[in-house]
Amino acid sequence: MLDVNKDPAFPQTTKAEYLLAPIQFQMANNTATDNRVIFKYTQDMVGQDQTTFTIAWEKHGYQSNSDVGGSMWRMVYIGLGLNLEEMIKEAEASNKWTYAGIGYAIKAWGYQLLTDIHGPVVLDDVFKNQLEFRYQDQPEVYARVREWSQKALECFNKPDADGVAGLLAGVSGDQIYKGDRPKWRKFIYGLLAQQYSHFINKPQFNTQYADSVVKYVDLSFANSTEDATINFGGNTSGSGGDSNPFSQNFGIYTATATTSSTFGRIAQPIVNLLTGGVRGTPAVDPKTSVDPRLTRMINPVPSTGIYRGAFPFNGNATVPHILGALSGTSLVPFPGKYLYSNNARYPIMSYAQLQFAKAEALFKKGNSGGALTAYQNGIRGHMEFINLYGRNGTPAVAVITPAEINAYMISSEVAQTGTALTIADIMQQKYIAQWGWAGMEQWSDLRKYHYDPLIYKNYIQLQSGDFFEKNNGKYAYRLRPRYASEYSFNRNEYNKWGCGEDGYHTLETWSNLP
Repeated sequence: MLDVNKDPAFPQTTKAEYLLAPIQFQMANNTATDNRVIFKYTQDMVGQDQTTFTIAWEKHGYQSNSDVGGSMWRMVYIGLGLNLEEMIKEAEASNKWTYAGIGYAIKAWGYQLLTDIHGPVVLDDVFKNQLEFRYQDQPEVYARVREWSQKALECFNKPDADGVAGLLAGVSGDQIYKGDRPKWRKFIYGLLAQQYSHFINKPQFNTQYADSVVKYVDLSFANSTEDATINFGGNTSGSGGDSNPFSQNFGIYTATATTSSTFGRIAQPIVNLLTGGVRGTPAVDPKTSVDPRLTRMINPVPSTGIYRGAFPFNGNATVPHILGALSGTSLVPFPGKYLYSNNARYPIMSYAQLQFAKAEALFKKGNSGGALTAYQNGIRGHMEFINLYGRNGTPAVAVITPAEINAYMISSEVAQTGTALTIADIMQQKYIAQWGWAGMEQWSDLRKYHYDPLIYKNYIQLQSGDFFEKNNGKYAYRLRPRYASEYSFNRNEYNKWGCGEDGYHTLETWSNLP
């Protein structure tokens, strides 16, 4: 008998293997989208125009009545949302334990980044059949992240049903590790290390949290070949295509065949750091550097060969864009250099950044020798990261050779002894390693050190008259909840936390406080 209530062309249930790849796409899409404005806070990149929208973020402000800066919020509750819940549920019910473990790992990752940048978020009330949703602050969210991390590890200890490994390794399977359980475990440990590394201002950091950072870094990636990166084919354009979200094909850092006035102009701090500014004075009008990463990561001005960056809220169309030549994917010089090509893998966590977190923790504990080793591992790890994932553009950049690496490692830009090592050495090298992709962790670092000019020597400090008019002369420390869902439909909770007040985004999050 025909059941008119069921249409085989439109099934009402799904399977874990149908959901994972789209979920991993959302991880890249939404971090890249929110990083457009977070990069303005961190001064990784700026715009070329001086419109109110562009300079508001560069002045550590925000855009009123706008969802800009709300993509991660939308990702956690909608883009991943019930799709991720259904993937975990179906995987657990059908003994697809690797899928379930990956699901819990992604859930933990998403909520950790969300609370990192927003502070209080919806946690226990999520997906309830109600009209108002209460916020919970970072201590509860971070605790839940640790719970989900443990659940993921438990899933990875259970045997999969027949055929699951093949699904994960297939073209539409796991786009990060192809179902490699040991690497997913290391990803989880890396996530936990990052969480504890955010607590440096807590009184118990040196006696408790620093040890957790070191422990979890040591359990995490052994080298840069294990970095968590998402695969992209680079064949089609737009948000429905298969191109890297940083790329020209994808189009959120530039409109195809035009210039990008709002996002993606290389800012001056990275130029300074790559041309002698880590421990010395940056070169003037540099064309070369002892740091081999300069020529691999950023573009010079094509007509002069000089490396130059832009300054916040000053707008400069002559400063190179991360995509190089913007008017076409095949036009030289340098379209899609470093991580910005259509088919580049999209990083979400790296060995190098974790080594710098370990170096920071050991430095805080007074273990200068151990800190030096981790710091130097981080620098070498980032060189390897570039060779593995960052040799893009036209023409493709050359491999960083061992000779180039060694020349830099013995240069005055690198601390040679534990006694000479400073926290500024560690954090500025971490800034380089995270530049242009890890905006959320970059911002966490800047905030926990309160944008200190003695640590971030090349960060362009804003003067009292430079700040956004609603900041009262303060730097940004959090993003507001997403406008479309929270201001429009969850207003009581939004107002309860003071999210509509002028200076809300300048309040430090719990993780930053003693």
